This record gives sequence, C-alpha cells and structure tokens, in this order.
Amino acid sequence: MGKTEKADKMQLYQVKIGEETRLYQEGTSYGQIAEEFQKDYKDDIVLVFVDGKLQELTKTVEKDCTLKFETTSSEAGHDTYRRSMSLMLVKSIYDVIPHEQIEKVRIHYSIGNGYYCTLEGSAKVTQEFLDRVEERMKSLVEMDMPIWKRSVNTDEAITLFHRHGMLDKERLFHYRRVSKVNIYSMNEFEDYYYGYMVPSAGYLKYFKLKLYDDGFLLLMPSRKETRRVETFVPQTKLFQVLKESTQWGDMQEIETVGALNDKITKSDSHEVVLVQEALQEKKIAEIAAQIAARPELKFILIAGPSSSGKTTFSHRLSIQLRANGLVPHPIAVDNYFVEREDNPKDENGDYDFECLEAVDVKLFNQQLKELLDGREVVIPTFNFITGHKEYGSKTKKLGPNDVLVIEGIHCLNPKLTLNLPDANKYKIYISALTQLNIDEHNRIPTTDGRLLRRIVRDARTRGSSAQRTISMWDSVRRGEERNIFPYQEEADVMFNSALIYELAVLKPYVEPLLFGIDRSAPEYLEAKRLLKFLDYFVPIGSENVPSNSLLREFIGGGCFHV
Repeated sequence: MGKTEKADKMQLYQVKIGEETRLYQEGTSYGQIAEEFQKDYKDDIVLVFVDGKLQELTKTVEKDCTLKFETTSSEAGHDTYRRSMSLMLVKSIYDVIPHEQIEKVRIHYSIGNGYYCTLEGSAKVTQEFLDRVEERMKSLVEMDMPIWKRSVNTDEAITLFHRHGMLDKERLFHYRRVSKVNIYSMNEFEDYYYGYMVPSAGYLKYFKLKLYDDGFLLLMPSRKETRRVETFVPQTKLFQVLKESTQWGDMQEIETVGALNDKITKSDSHEVVLVQEALQEKKIAEIAAQIAARPELKFILIAGPSSSGKTTFSHRLSIQLRANGLVPHPIAVDNYFVEREDNPKDENGDYDFECLEAVDVKLFNQQLKELLDGREVVIPTFNFITGHKEYGSKTKKLGPNDVLVIEGIHCLNPKLTLNLPDANKYKIYISALTQLNIDEHNRIPTTDGRLLRRIVRDARTRGSSAQRTISMWDSVRRGEERNIFPYQEEADVMFNSALIYELAVLKPYVEPLLFGIDRSAPEYLEAKRLLKFLDYFVPIGSENVPSNSLLREFIGGGCFHV
C-alpha cells in the first residue's frame, strides 16, 4: 500500500479496519477514527492495535496501517480504564482539599470491582468530602478534560516528583535504568502511571465513591458490565486479610517498590526475608492452634487459586498440627475425579476438569463419612494416563487425634462436602494477595504475582515455556472466577501467601523466560508488560530464602520436594 496525495499536497494514508479500508489524513488521531466505528461496538473503545502493536488513542496516523480496536471488555482495556480513573480521582481530591491537608493519597488494593483508598494527613474522609470529590470528577468528565502525556528524562522526573512532594515516585525512579519516563497530566496536575491511559476524562463516565472502613472505595464497572457500576457486595474476610498485609508492610516501612529497593541496597534484605517468613509462620501456627482447640474438627479443607502455594502451605500447616499433638493425613480431591468417559465437556468439546461435576462427589462424601464414623476405607488414586481411579490394599482409619488435610479447588464449595456435618469442617482460603504497591497511586495486581510464580514453576517442573503459561492464563483465571472466588467468604480463615520480597527474588528466574518469547507471538505483548514491570525491582538472591518458604514451591530447593 502506498500513500496518496491530493492536489493540495495533503498526505493521506490507507487505514484498514476489519474488512474496510479508508483514507485518513496524516496526523489524524486513532481516537478520531475510533469515534467513527464506536457504533459497531457494545463497549467503549479505549485502545488500538496498530499493525499488531498496542497504542493509546492519542497516537496519530503516520503511515498505511491496519487497526484493531480494544474495548473496556478486554483485560488491557479494562486496566486502562481503571488506571485512568485513578488519575482522575487523585486530581479531584487535590482539587477539593488544600494540598497542605494531604500527606498521601493511597490506592491500596482491589475489593470487588473497585479500589480501596485512604488519605493520610489532616483531611478527614467523610460523606461530605466524598460528595465533593465525586462532583469534581463528574465535572471533569463533563468538560472532557484531556489527559496529556509527555516523556521526560529520568533525572528530570526525579526532580519533578521531589518538587511535588511525591517522594515514593522520586524513590522509585532512583532505581530505573531506562532514560525516559512518561508523565501524565490533567491540567496542572502531574503524575506517573504504569501503563496505557485514555485520551480524556470523557471516557471515564462510570464510577461511584463509597465510604468504607477507614477510607473509601472507588467503584468501577466490571469487564462483563462495562457501562454500569454494580452494587457493591462486601467481602469482609478478604478485606481484613488485605488490610492486615498492608499493616505488615507498613510495620516494616515497605509500602512501595522503592522502599523495598532501599532495604535491598542497604543490605537489609536478609532481615526483610526473615521477618516476612516469621510473620507467615506465626499465622500458620495460629491457624493450627485454632484447629487443635476444637477436637471435633476432622476435615481441614484448603482451597485457593493457581500458584497460591497451597501444597507447601498444607505441608507447613501439617507440621504445626503435629506440634499441637494432632496427626494430619493429606487427601487430594484430584484423586476423586470421575472416570474419564464420564467427565463433562466444555463448550468447545474439551474435557472440563475444573468443574465440580468432574469430581465424584458422592464417593468423596461417602468415604469421608465412613472415616468420620470410625470405619476403614481405601482411598483411591486417580491415574491421569488411563483416566480411571485405582485402589490399592492400604486402608485409612481416623484415630482420636487424626485429621484429614484436604486440598482442592472446590474445597470451599458447600456442595463438595454436602453430606458432612459443618461442625467437623474447617475451611481455609489461601491466595497470594500482593500488599506491595509500585507507588502510592499504582497498585500491583495480585494476578501478576501469581502469573510470575506460575511461569517460573511451570518452566522448572513441567518444561513449559513462558509463552505457553501466558497463553493458558486467561482460561485459568476464568476457571478461578467460576469455581473458587465465589466461595472465598465461606472460609473460616484466610491466609495470604504473598511475600513482600518475592518479586525481587523471582525477577532473575522469570526474566530470561520472558525474553525467550518471540516478538511475533501473541503472548509477546504480555511478556513485554511484565518485563517492564520487573524493571522496577532490584533483585534478591535466592540463597536468602529459607528451605521451607512458600516461595520454594516455585523456585525449587525446598525441603518439601513439591
């Protein structure tokens, strides 16, 4: 395709969108083109692929190209909406409250379809304050205030954020090796955000602010309902675990990546590792003590999403149970799979191994009830090659101090243990809930931490490439959203397996695997994003990680041989 010239010498380029090709003047923004096609999309267009490369809508046509629009229903588009909303929120807070009353605006973690936020300083979070902020946000949307982007050298960025009193960002950029930093601004307010942004506030129509705990929630649409803020459903147990983890980080004066890097470079990393491991061991010991205090408990049910460290946690809990005079026996729900020919299939005709119907629930309940009644049973072992259960000669019988430690994705689903008395069950939800932020306004999604863990483990134990792990991740997450997350509040206790230092340890393991993904591969975009993210961290050597650490499940070298 070649460029065409009009009589007035104006340069036009051929732009292909789907099956249609149109001519556009050089310098036309992709946002202007998106407006012409928005009517063909159910959700709002916020990004665009230009010849396969993801771009912001503020970029302009400079050559013949092929475009593919990305909406708020995609992961990248959804993240862009939430990230841009964070900028508009922080700007609006500073617009309605005098700067001297605010030390920090902290965007902490996801709760439901929103972010939990707090203020530090003399300003108080009240309903009147939230009303003022919300009105200011609506006015910015109404006037469609532009979000400007400029690139500055890193030294200039450090000076800029020092002047603005954003010391977390100043500290962060002190460790950046890249020469340029992207600064986003709305009017006079400038900030740094990790990732793509929308062109203006007019894209950010859907939000709500709600008082919650010591702060407030910024509620936003989900990927399924992109133009509506759904009713907030409290997740009290999850929130308390996240809050506790943040307090752990604050206690160690590690709120952000820059603070962690300071600890590492000042030779405090060994202490950081030991304190984090001690906190986790203390928590596991507390859970074991709770179980031991209730002699009626016989079934310890453990569930959590992929790469949360369930196996190592089960081992460490079992040791603590033994220290409390109990005799734990591991049981894997996976051994109760239905016969392969009876396994349900998904919409693509493939076996769905993650649905509850893939488990022989009747047999599972029958055998556990027999054990509870003091009878001997033969626990099956599922042969994944033949697709059938196999029975040996070894029997199992529960003694007075015996407990079953049962691990599986459905363990919190009441239907799995429908016929077992609730009094005999203790449910544990485990997940890697990252408590560390990049800076005060840029959170680290918990899924990123789990994905990096899984890339390292899959490469080590399964010979699986980073590309394959990334390609499967969306499917894994869909399974979690269907089978695990809806039941997390069923847990008697939640355990956060994330370690504040772990991304610094994972970095040297995962970077070579990500660099191995070809630029032409569909997974390269995600690999590039993760590499950019890891660039924020100063690495820690794995020799500092204890052999019983949950992290050893992923990097290897652990004492549990998992």
